[in-house]
Amino acid sequence: MAMFSSANREESPKPSPRSNRSETLSILAAGARVSGELEVDGVIKIEGCVEGTVRARGQVLVVKGGKVDGDIIAQQAVIGGEVRGGILADERVEVQATSVVNGDITTPQITVLEGGKINGNIHMEKPNAATKKSTTIKEPEPETRKPAPMVGEYRKTG
Repeated sequence: MAMFSSANREESPKPSPRSNRSETLSILAAGARVSGELEVDGVIKIEGCVEGTVRARGQVLVVKGGKVDGDIIAQQAVIGGEVRGGILADERVEVQATSVVNGDITTPQITVLEGGKINGNIHMEKPNAATKKSTTIKEPEPETRKPAPMVGEYRKTG
């Protein structure tokens, strides 16, 4: 039965056995593209492309062929595709053989499989990232005072 042979299976990240089975699973399918911040309560499996920050209270799984052009903030991150941005994981990061990470990784536990590439720094600490609430970017308030004139500058008054 060739249908069940392991040679025909595509390697993709699998949820950690430690993950809570009652968490919701969201899937961004291959060919799908998201622009902007993506936030989920459970696990997100990325087969397509995300341009922006990905936040998950559970796991972020980026499969082979999946891409994230932005930061990943989660309890756990399993990377099999490409990430161009930082990864903050409270528990662990797994960089699989098919992956490329172009950015810094901050996590207390990391596994890098042979062939996995990291172009950035690794910080072995717990960032407490997944528990932080996302904040909306506020426009800077206009400055009320005028800057002092430069020396030798002529200002017309009146």
